[in-house]
Amino acid sequence: MSTVKTKQQSRPTKAQQAYQERAVKYKPKRPYVRNCVKAFLVGGAICAFGQIVSDFYMSMFGFSKQEVGNPTVATLIFLAVLLTGFGIYDKLGQFAGAGSAVPVTGFANSMSSAAIEHRTEGLVLGVGGNMFKLAGGVIVYGVVSALVVALVKWLLIKM
Repeated sequence: MSTVKTKQQSRPTKAQQAYQERAVKYKPKRPYVRNCVKAFLVGGAICAFGQIVSDFYMSMFGFSKQEVGNPTVATLIFLAVLLTGFGIYDKLGQFAGAGSAVPVTGFANSMSSAAIEHRTEGLVLGVGGNMFKLAGGVIVYGVVSALVVALVKWLLIKM
């Protein structure tokens, strides 16, 4: 017996169509504007906090604007991993959505969550293997994006 469906078999019946229409009618509407505002406010708060950390390092330790980026990012990553370990960052992510996922702290949260989740499988195969499944794609995308931007800049300068 063939597993390929004919067109007649794949069409929904009248009862199925009526059910689908009623289901759409009663489906709750998504609060797009509210979600965007929450993401904007939380993402902005994370970035503002990063600016505060950056200003702190410049005033207290004498870093220049060019030098302050690395310690600021390291501090934000450390705090995100710490908050993930305590379960606070996940609650923030449920509230803010993409607002907490887009900054570097979201990447730190994703990696540390994978490491925490798979720690029972061992350090190498559990923590390392699963943590870098996520990081690999992000790093490749970042490198390829940087290459494309550099090529476009080089082409614009040559023209």
